[in-house]
Formats: sequence, C-alpha cells, structure tokens
Amino acid sequence: MAEKSSEIKQILYAFFFPALFVFVLWLVWVLGKGFDMNLYKFGIIPRTWEGLRGILFSPLIHQDASHLYSNSVPILVLSWCLFYFYKDLGYLVFPFLWILSGIFTWVIGRDSCHIGASGLIYGLSLFLFISGILRKYVPLMAVSLIVVFLYGSTVWSMFPVAEKVDPVISWEAHLAGAISGIVGAVVFRRQGPKAPEPEEEEEDEEETDEIHIP
Repeated sequence: MAEKSSEIKQILYAFFFPALFVFVLWLVWVLGKGFDMNLYKFGIIPRTWEGLRGILFSPLIHQDASHLYSNSVPILVLSWCLFYFYKDLGYLVFPFLWILSGIFTWVIGRDSCHIGASGLIYGLSLFLFISGILRKYVPLMAVSLIVVFLYGSTVWSMFPVAEKVDPVISWEAHLAGAISGIVGAVVFRRQGPKAPEPEEEEEDEEETDEIHIP
C-alpha cells in the first residue's frame, strides 16, 4: 500500500511542472489576445540584438489557439516523461534545452520572427531518446521507443523541406531543439537514473572431505 501511495505521489509530482507550464502558455496567449498586445516582438529574430530576448520569451508566444494546442499536448507528455523518469534532473534539463535551443535558433534561423515552444518539444524528444540509449537502462530505453512511436514522423520538420510544405514552419527551431536535446543527453549522461549494477553471483563453495591414504 505504501509503495502504491509513493508511486501516485511520483506521478503527481512529475505532472505538476508540465501542467503549470502549459497553463502559463495559455495564460500568456489569453492575455495577449485580451489586451491586444504585440507579443511577436519578443520572438527570436536571428542575428539581431533585439532578437536575443526571444531566447527567453519565444517559447511562451504562439500565433493562435491552434498553434498553441498543437504544442500543448506534446509539451505535457514529454515534460511528464522527463520529470517522472529523471525526477529532479528535469529542473536542470528543461531550462538547458530552453536556452540552448533558443541560442541555436538565433544563430541558424532565417530572417524572420521565430515563436512557439516547438523547439523545446524537439529538444525534449531527442533528449529522452538519446539519453535512454546512452544510459542502457531498460525503462528509459522503453521511453525512447515511445517517443519515437509518438513523434518519429515529425523528423521531416527539422529540415528545409518543411519550409516548402508550409512556409510558416520554423524548421530551424526544430533542428535547433533536436541538436540541443542530443547535446543535453551527452552533457547530463552521468547524472540522474542509471542502470542498476549487475549483482555478482555468489558461487557456492562446496565442502569436500579430504581423504588421506596412509
């Protein structure tokens, strides 16, 4: 019973931050629309001084409700996986991916305003995938497979071909997030959960009677 109660607490603990973050995303969008605020100026504008602030604020800004909804679900799922399986390490990984993906987008992005949390989503996806493999821990490798199953089809959105399909898509932010996720998995590979050490098999020592022949 105590073990079940502890598991429920861990599930709720892992859900708290992702739910709070998604709530903040919707709050920002509602306030922006309600007060007719021009939030786009806080997006990432590559290779400009004013665009640097977008590294901090761009994941909070979305074009419309459809854009925000499409990001809310994967953010909720992937963040929950991060905080459930990696626990307190998530509070280091999340801002690391946020900032690094923003920096990469600022460096490689086309001359436009880049907004939305999709770069963070790709960062989380690749972190969970690569980290699970590097740690060689079955539960985390299972998470890697789940991530591939859920979001593997979005890989094409990391390359310039995505711009041909939909000019609004910031493939640069997606690619920046993916690179950040890989870097994060390598940087934090020695922190957080690890595969348990294999137990050494104890060899039973058989007692043998010594026979002495006179």
